[in-house]
Amino acid sequence: MRLRATLLCATLLALHLPSFAAAPIVPISAFVDENKYTIPRLSPDGKQLAITVRVPSGERTVPVIMVYSLPDLKVTGGIRLPVHEVPLDYDWVSNARLVIARGFEQGSRTTLLNHGELLASDIDGKNQVYLHGYRMPRTMVRGGRHPDDHATGVVEGVAREYNNHVFVSSQLWEADRTLLYDINTQNNARKLIAELPMKELNFLVQNDGRPRFAFGVDADFHAVVFRNNEAKGAWDKITGMGSRYTPLAFSPDDSRFAALYSKTGEPESLVVEDARSGERKTLYADPVAMPLRLYGGRGGLPFGAASSVGIPRASYFDDASEDARLHKLLSDQFPGNFVNFESASRDGQTMLFSVRSDRDPGSYYLFDRKSGKADLLFTSMEAIEPDQMAERRPVGYRARDGLEIHGYLTMPRRAAGAKLPLILIPHGGPHGVYDNWFFDTDAQFLASRGYAVLQLNFRGSGGRGPSFRDAGYRQWSGKIQDDLVDGVKWTIAQGDIDPRRICVYGASFGAYSAMMLAAREPGMFRCAVGYAGVYDLNLLTKTDEAVLDRRIGVAVDRFVGKEEAELTRSSPVTQAERIKAPVLLVHGGQDKRTPIAHAEAMRKSLTAAGRAPEWFVAPSEGHGFYDTKNQAEFYRRLESFLGRHLGQP
Repeated sequence: MRLRATLLCATLLALHLPSFAAAPIVPISAFVDENKYTIPRLSPDGKQLAITVRVPSGERTVPVIMVYSLPDLKVTGGIRLPVHEVPLDYDWVSNARLVIARGFEQGSRTTLLNHGELLASDIDGKNQVYLHGYRMPRTMVRGGRHPDDHATGVVEGVAREYNNHVFVSSQLWEADRTLLYDINTQNNARKLIAELPMKELNFLVQNDGRPRFAFGVDADFHAVVFRNNEAKGAWDKITGMGSRYTPLAFSPDDSRFAALYSKTGEPESLVVEDARSGERKTLYADPVAMPLRLYGGRGGLPFGAASSVGIPRASYFDDASEDARLHKLLSDQFPGNFVNFESASRDGQTMLFSVRSDRDPGSYYLFDRKSGKADLLFTSMEAIEPDQMAERRPVGYRARDGLEIHGYLTMPRRAAGAKLPLILIPHGGPHGVYDNWFFDTDAQFLASRGYAVLQLNFRGSGGRGPSFRDAGYRQWSGKIQDDLVDGVKWTIAQGDIDPRRICVYGASFGAYSAMMLAAREPGMFRCAVGYAGVYDLNLLTKTDEAVLDRRIGVAVDRFVGKEEAELTRSSPVTQAERIKAPVLLVHGGQDKRTPIAHAEAMRKSLTAAGRAPEWFVAPSEGHGFYDTKNQAEFYRRLESFLGRHLGQP
């Protein structure tokens, strides 16, 4: 892939609709042609675009922040981090400088590792300053004494003057304190502007640069909110904030602010409050889902929202507002797609918006408010033709205990009346993670081969509020698996699926579920695939990450349990004798999140039970594969494995 050399410049009315002609078999290469362009950010003057581009480096690709002039897309700068380091996020602090949150790649099937390091750089990669992180010696910081930066640094905001200043919270690792600094990114001069005696707080800073709220959760995972009482020179703890309360953003004049609020664990509502009186108004509430928020591209209050369950459709808080009218105009020109304002110039005249759907992984357009023109800049996965992709249908059912579960069924094209083989894909995580309606590479690859694909947001998943998420705690081998089995039974009952041809495939926690389901329901699943899986729960607190981060042990206790006997009973490695279906195990030799010891133990147990699995290990990979050759080889093996055990669709 390459950035388009010329822009597709057209008025919105000239945009065409997709056709529905029969599609040829899509090559595997199209699905491993990764999302090359991410994190697009317009400069304050709207004349430049910073975007992460993955470029070839040996047998893999690495992310580089590229800067292009607009609208001609000429390269004006670039910032490349050391090997294995990646930009997690960044923002402009002037028209010539960026602040960057730096992380590390662990594998394609996990989040990037974040140690809380921040740096600043000119767009040409020069004048780099290390702003925050555990590798910072005291001598690098100006502005007086400070604690060592053994802490997670979070950019809480950029000065609205774009004068190279940022607001950074320092969430100390070994002390019950959180600090907030105003940092000059040119020389790392710091000014401490807030300090609170609690760990892991975030801050909401007003547009005028004054910190107003600090918020987080306590040891019992209850919402904690502090408000800056400038008259007293102290931070007041606000009581009665319910199960969750997250301040989000201020209006331009700082008179109002938006927040997410859950009183008793229900899905968070989007509310707006008066900063002086505290009067609260609900903007958006959904009884089964938290909102996807719509912003104007350069801060301020959200102008709309959509449900995170089902197909997202925008709901506007004021139909007459400029942002709402523009969003509706654009949405009308892209039927069947979801439009999101990604970034905007400081004056709001130039805007970058994305267009995505279940079939389209994402296209990005530059919009000029004065001319009303939209210029296509790039597509996320250029080898994907949306017309050839499959529909993702929202589904819903009640589990055996009455809990409402939602998910998605990706349906390939088929001959009339033909019943389809089904692949169940439990998501990873599992807590707080959820599948959505948008393009899913695994689902579309399998659908392109003729399989229906079922993805369910079982209890414990995100997007449904704190109570639904908490309902999955200590239910890894229990009710979570019940939800998945009940979902398969419901799908079979709809009449489109061949009940004799069902396989389960998952990654990370999804691989755990794949093995547990194969053991629990040997008559339901004809085969099982585990990728980067968790198979021995007793190993969870023995990884390198767990040794370095004691919070992992606390999380394992809360999420899974702590008694060795309980963990043993709930581990797939102890259930191998019950697994009758053929198994494919896939793992990375350098996986730090779920070390290969998990896969080796599962392989040993299956072999001892007379069910030796098929085995594919990529020695240099982590928690998921980055090398496109390894990705392609995995898909080839997956396609072959499914074809042999389910029959060709």
